[in-house]
Amino acid sequence: MLLIAAGSAGAQGPRDSLRPVLRGGEAALQPVDVAPSGAIAQPARDTASDRARDRGGLFKSLRPLFRSRKVEKEARAQRRLREKGAICGDLAIQGEVVGRVPGRIKGCGIENAVRVKSVAGIPLSTGAVMDCRTAGALKSWMERSAKPAMSRKGGGLKSVKVAAHYACRTRNNRKGAKISEHGKGRAIDISGFRLQNGAEVSVLQGWNNRSYSKALRKMHKEACGPFGTVLGPNADRFHRDHFHFDTARYRSGTYCR
Repeated sequence: MLLIAAGSAGAQGPRDSLRPVLRGGEAALQPVDVAPSGAIAQPARDTASDRARDRGGLFKSLRPLFRSRKVEKEARAQRRLREKGAICGDLAIQGEVVGRVPGRIKGCGIENAVRVKSVAGIPLSTGAVMDCRTAGALKSWMERSAKPAMSRKGGGLKSVKVAAHYACRTRNNRKGAKISEHGKGRAIDISGFRLQNGAEVSVLQGWNNRSYSKALRKMHKEACGPFGTVLGPNADRFHRDHFHFDTARYRSGTYCR
C-alpha cells in the first residue's frame, strides 16, 4: 500500500507523491491500494453518510463532557443560593440545612430536614424544622394566599407566628394514636399574624372578628391544595386556636376542615 495526496495524479513522480502536505493546505495523505499490475487504485470517496457517521461519533464522545459541565453549573448555582441563605434550592425560602433528624420513637424523623426562617420575604416567629416539600408548600401558600389576603390590613403582612413544627409525637398527643405528620417533618401550625402597623391577628380571636374573619377564612380555604391536610377552628376542639397544615396525601384527595 502506498500513500498519495488526495487529488494527486498517479503519473507524478516519487518526489511529488511523498511531498509533505501543509496544515490547512492540501488534503491529508490517504492510503491507497496498489493493484497487481502496478496501477494505483483511486482512494475511496468521502460520502455524506461517512461524514454523518463521523459527526455522530464525535457527539457521542462529547456527551459525558456536556453532562459534567451541566452538573458543575448546577452545583455552582446551588452554592450561590446557599451563600444567600437559600435552602431547598429556592431563594424565596431562607434558613439553614439541618440534615437527618432521627426520631425517638418508630415512625418519627426526617431524612433531609431544613430549618425555615422566612418564606417569600415573610419571617417566621421561630425557625421551623420540616422537609423541603413542606417548605415549598408553605412558600406557595404564602405567596398566593396569605400575603394577598392581608395586603389591605394594617399595611400588609409582616411576620407569621408559628405554634408548632417538627415534634416526634402522636396525633394530638393522644396515647396509641398514629404518628403525627409533625413527627415526620411534614407539618406546621400557625396561630397568628403580625401586620406592618404592629397589630397582631390571632386565629383564635380573629376567626369570627368582623375585621379579619374574611381574610383568615380565605387563607384557610386556599391552603387546601398546596397542603394535603388543612385544619382550622371549625375542624375540632384541638384546632380552635391555630391552622394546621401538612403535606400528607390521601387517595381520596385533600382533607380540609
